[in-house]
Amino acid sequence: MQSQFLVTVDVVAFSPGDHVLLVRRANPPYAGSWALPGGFVEPNEDLPEAAARELAEETGLELRARELRQLAAYGAPDRDPRRGRVVTIAFHVRLATQPDVMGGDDAAHAAWVPVETALVEGLAFDHAQILRDALACT
Repeated sequence: MQSQFLVTVDVVAFSPGDHVLLVRRANPPYAGSWALPGGFVEPNEDLPEAAARELAEETGLELRARELRQLAAYGAPDRDPRRGRVVTIAFHVRLATQPDVMGGDDAAHAAWVPVETALVEGLAFDHAQILRDALACT
């Protein structure tokens, strides 16, 4: 049986006061859980552009792709329970302000959450590990 490989992007956006931008997932898997903004890369889309698009669609926060810094790739076979194998490329950005955000697309809600709260409450998928890795490099 041949396994399908899918590619996603996730964005770790920090604001002053050690807050991270999270979305409340509207759909399974992990419906109702907090997660980093992100989603599937379109077939003819470059990774930074996909990250900027997903960030805007899910939170209303519009950044240029060049403002995002690639963090790492995550590809554990069981990191995402959806069809096939899902590999994500994570990006991060540290903002000078805390702009207003709102949930959109498949995000029921978007909010700036204290980093410590996000890590204690837990996040969908392997997003807690991605968040910890982003903290270590900023």
